[in-house]
Amino acid sequence: MDRSGLIEAVTHKMADGGDLSPEQVGRVIDALFGTVDEPGAIAEALKAGHAVTLVGFGSFHDQDGEAGLRPGRALNAFVHDRID
Repeated sequence: MDRSGLIEAVTHKMADGGDLSPEQVGRVIDALFGTVDEPGAIAEALKAGHAVTLVGFGSFHDQDGEAGLRPGRALNAFVHDRID
């Protein structure tokens, strides 16, 4: 899924309770993950030596000089069809 697909999917998920336009969702995604020209909040936190934890999804961290994602239990369970 590319950026456009992610924006479309998030906008669709928000349709039942949100008033965000695809443009607004795109700005939120860019602020979180960054763009080619500007780092996002996750990249800035990693550069500052912090980990970013999204409960249920996972944590972004610096692993031996490389940015990494450690998936959370809920994400692993969903991806591997192990939801209770």
